[in-house]
Amino acid sequence: MDKTAGWISGFIGVLIFSGSLPATRVAVMQFDPVFLTVARAAIAGLLALALLVLFREKRPAWRDLMALSVVALGVVIGFPLLTALALRLVSSAHSMVFIGLLPLATAVFGVLRGGERPKPAFWLFSLLGSLLVAGFALMQGVQASPLGDGLMLAAIVVCGLGYAEGARLSRTLGGWQVISWALVLALPATLVASLLLMPDTFSAIRAPAWLGLGYVSLFSMLIGFIFWYRGLALGGIAAVGQLQLLQPFFGFALAATLLHEPVTPIMLAAAGAVILCVVGARRYGR
Repeated sequence: MDKTAGWISGFIGVLIFSGSLPATRVAVMQFDPVFLTVARAAIAGLLALALLVLFREKRPAWRDLMALSVVALGVVIGFPLLTALALRLVSSAHSMVFIGLLPLATAVFGVLRGGERPKPAFWLFSLLGSLLVAGFALMQGVQASPLGDGLMLAAIVVCGLGYAEGARLSRTLGGWQVISWALVLALPATLVASLLLMPDTFSAIRAPAWLGLGYVSLFSMLIGFIFWYRGLALGGIAAVGQLQLLQPFFGFALAATLLHEPVTPIMLAAAGAVILCVVGARRYGR
């Protein structure tokens, strides 16, 4: 029952994260990437602080502070900053090539930090799924940028570590508590930096950029992690982490529904193959 609940929770988290890169891409068109990173973390941190006070949560033990720092540096600062910088150089479609590697990175850190030992068949499904997503993204016709690619690769590494470390802590602290404490831990720095880097005027900022900032602050930085860390903790870091393979296809479905973009047969075939890889990884993940 816990494993099924973990997969459902992880699935919801991936759905929420699916809008992160497009929203970031829209936001960095008018916001400075560094300001966007610290502002989204500061906004989410203030909300997290309010939740912790409202529910009178006990402060984490001293032994957990190092792990929370890793989570803060990985998913609160590292991944958002590196992707924001990269998305000024590459398209959101190109970034999906690297998002296809995120489940594999999460699984590796799940073994190194979470003590998990998936069966050999799991790695086959995980690698195949990553190659399918990366290959599909490359088929869409993307333009390479060495610096942008390097930033995205670094983002995947720090994010995989942050996911695994947060999931390990969630087993004892709880999913929403982990991301909340990580945000609060980073809050003094992100709040001060937000005030220092704030634009002189916001009059030129258009509604899409504000909506992008709002989405990555509320959903990508807080609500999504509540579901995601709970899913990883209950269902297994390596196994549930493979749900991220579906993230690009959720983005395509969103584009088809809201923007009326065409859904091609090869897109459906690739999505079906990836789903089979996720099913296989689920079977052999623990």
